[in-house]
Amino acid sequence: MEKIWLKHYDANVPTEINPDRYSSIVDIFEQSIEKYASNISYINLGKSITFAELDKLSRNFAAYLQNSGLKKGDAVAIMMPNLIQYPVALFRILRAGMTVVNVNPLYTARELQHQLTDSNTKAIVIVESFACTLSEVINNTAVETVLLTAVGDMLSPAKKLVTNFMIKHVKKVVPAYDLPNAQKFLTAIKQGSKLSYQRPEITGDDLAFLQYTGGTTGVSKGAMLTHRNIVANLEQTSNILENVITKGEELVVTALPLYHIFALQGNCLTFVKFGCPNLLITNPRDMPGFVAEMAKYPFTVITGVNTLFNGLLNTPGFTDLDFSRLKFALGGGAAVQRPVAERWQEVTGHVLLEGYGLTECCPTVTVNPPQLEAYKGSIGMPVPSTDIKLVDDEGNEVAMGEAGEMLVKGPQVMKGYLNRPEATAEMIVDGWLATGDVATCDEDGYFYIVDRKKDMILVSGFNVFPNEIEEVAAMHEDVLEAAAVGEPHEVSGEIVKLVVVRKSEQLSDKELIAHCREHLTGYKVPKKVEFMDELPKSNVGKILRRELRDK
Repeated sequence: MEKIWLKHYDANVPTEINPDRYSSIVDIFEQSIEKYASNISYINLGKSITFAELDKLSRNFAAYLQNSGLKKGDAVAIMMPNLIQYPVALFRILRAGMTVVNVNPLYTARELQHQLTDSNTKAIVIVESFACTLSEVINNTAVETVLLTAVGDMLSPAKKLVTNFMIKHVKKVVPAYDLPNAQKFLTAIKQGSKLSYQRPEITGDDLAFLQYTGGTTGVSKGAMLTHRNIVANLEQTSNILENVITKGEELVVTALPLYHIFALQGNCLTFVKFGCPNLLITNPRDMPGFVAEMAKYPFTVITGVNTLFNGLLNTPGFTDLDFSRLKFALGGGAAVQRPVAERWQEVTGHVLLEGYGLTECCPTVTVNPPQLEAYKGSIGMPVPSTDIKLVDDEGNEVAMGEAGEMLVKGPQVMKGYLNRPEATAEMIVDGWLATGDVATCDEDGYFYIVDRKKDMILVSGFNVFPNEIEEVAAMHEDVLEAAAVGEPHEVSGEIVKLVVVRKSEQLSDKELIAHCREHLTGYKVPKKVEFMDELPKSNVGKILRRELRDK
């Protein structure tokens, strides 16, 4: 399709980027170290480190890795929540020329074994709270080096002692584990300070990340993201954001886990490039604690998913925060619902922008311009050097305004899935990546996600998109969260079932169905409503409709 969106780009945003401007992520990191050495890079649990300190710590760790038998290209896993140890480990792996394998700390033993064996991981940095899971499967993997850290390891000596004692002996969240050959994270850094570090030659074709898909639509697959892929996506997004960002002066709130591609790219790497600090939130599920932490710092940017923004808006104390410095909030990972976005703007005085991406695209594909004055329900326009077309089930491009599956082409599209040529060939055809998402495009080049192709509900031959039902349900003042799924029906094929977490026990299924009937045509109206205390979610808060369907 014609790139009509280019006509509506901000005058300062280029239509094309140079994906080879930097040879690797390490180049970007080293330039930021040189330029912003005295600036704060990360803040967590009251502790902050500068870019110069991050440089020293990651350099020492890289030296330790190089001298421990690992070689360039080896896969090294990180399994931890948002702690300062994460960027230290991340940049030392990259600086050693090795490949980062991000692991969800909440994985079961089965899930962890699959990811470690599939990626042929040779070493892992892990928080001891999750070491018991690793000890169950390590003998079935190629892991030879285990580096253990505790939550408080990067804090001051006194606070470190208290924090680690509380976690281990009072809260008792460190189950027993058996990893006799494990090394201490801090010991490795200390040893590395006495070893020589040789900066390897890293090219754009070298693998930077094996980023595993969530597995919500099948087996978890390792997306091979090269340095060139990541650099390209950094260039694409930073060229848009730098028109409102003041380099070296912003503070971004990072509540989404850094092991997820959204926070990894949108927060960790982007704001390192800008020379700005990340406020790392270790446990965002503790909403009162999250709000209390935000109150301590003059934050200017925050990213999240719809459930996180919704949760904040429903947490006492959030509306009392100082939003005067906030420049924008960015939502992704799942659809932002209009009631949440409108309430966000009402409370904070700032628009909740929405973007779209997927692991296989590093992840950003589209984003709304930060100058947007109000939520418009769009995922925005394609970032520079990105092409999109919408196709029907036969692969033919649809007419303007019609819905079709979104295909993406650009330098941020992954190299492929590790050891899965057939899955790669099915996903990428002639350079076009099939997203599995159904979208429309308006005459200004703004795209709108209709829904996931696999989540579609078919009622008497009519397509019903869960996002639309969920957004209408969320308009009701007593609905906290909602998910719409299809349930088999002998007459209509499927009916719409709505699963809801309510704010008030007084809300009945009849009242909610009546509310939906006011805003939806007949075949879209839920025929059943089920109330739950909590909806199943992924590690970043995306509601898992598949689990509800299976149930």
